[in-house]
Amino acid sequence: MDSRFRGNDDSRESLRGNDDSRESSLSRARRSSRVLACAGTTPPRRQRGVALIIAVLIVALATMLAASVSFKGYLDQRRSANTFAMDQGYEVALGGEAWAADSLRRDKQQSSKTDDFTEEWATPIPPIPIEGGQFEGQLEDMQGRFNLNSLVMVQGGSAQAAKLAVDPKAVERFQRLLELLELEPKWATLIADWIDSDLQPEFPDGAEDPTYTGLNPPYRTANMPITRASELLAIAGFGLDRYRKLEPFVTALPIGTTINLCTAPVELLDALVAGRRQFTLARENTAETRKQRCFPNKQDYESGLSASEKQELVQGKVIDQTSSYFRSTIWVTIGTTQFTLYSLLYRSGNNGLVRPILRSHGTP
Repeated sequence: MDSRFRGNDDSRESLRGNDDSRESSLSRARRSSRVLACAGTTPPRRQRGVALIIAVLIVALATMLAASVSFKGYLDQRRSANTFAMDQGYEVALGGEAWAADSLRRDKQQSSKTDDFTEEWATPIPPIPIEGGQFEGQLEDMQGRFNLNSLVMVQGGSAQAAKLAVDPKAVERFQRLLELLELEPKWATLIADWIDSDLQPEFPDGAEDPTYTGLNPPYRTANMPITRASELLAIAGFGLDRYRKLEPFVTALPIGTTINLCTAPVELLDALVAGRRQFTLARENTAETRKQRCFPNKQDYESGLSASEKQELVQGKVIDQTSSYFRSTIWVTIGTTQFTLYSLLYRSGNNGLVRPILRSHGTP
């Protein structure tokens, strides 16, 4: 064969071989891309599951965040509203206190001989509407109670050298009151020891520092006049139940303050004299008579006393029929907030001016 034709055949074979090579390379490339695609791609169903879980988590976190922000905002709003209502309630209560003080001043100008339940101050303040709520109040004669500080008497000349010694007669009167209230008489001596200046316990039921320093936690006796009747709760073993039973009958006033016969409870009237049950047996009659006048007035009470009893109670300035110390209680309600103000008011005997000497919130 001619060499020219043989050369053309070789060229064609070469071209045909090149085409086969390219097709093989393309096939291998396609197969490789398919393998890679299959290896690196998650099935569509699994992708949708992951996306759903992420969406649920985002919604849950957003809900928790929104609830937390909303709750904290509500608490802040309520806290601010309560603080504002308490401040407003205090100012309203001060106005009620001023009202009570003015009532006592007018009473002194109109009737200075007695202080009894027929007078204006003894009428409670009815509920009076205010913006967003109301307030009401009442006045109590604190000299119609037994003064715990009268269990001691001042001994000594100057104020620096003065000492507080137990008054045996006052202790006996208080013991009789405790018996009428069905409480143990021993508490009279224990309370007297809490107030007196010395460190020697009274016989047989007294208690001084050694008793209280052995408690947990330890503390010491006051050895001075008390300022609130609630201080009785500090007496070792006294307890809340006894305090609640005794509290309506006792107070904490300056030493030497007299008892107003016109407003004293019948238990106290009988406790002043040994063996007497005149007023406790005629409780209802006493209450009815007091709606009309001072009963018993000083003259009525003295008529039933012996010479020694008159010396103790009258000449000893234990009883009277007027008062200088009153407690006003004002209740203020604004929305859902309630505020109570207790004020111990002192009324001067000369000009009738009234001033607060002690205030407390929530508890007297």
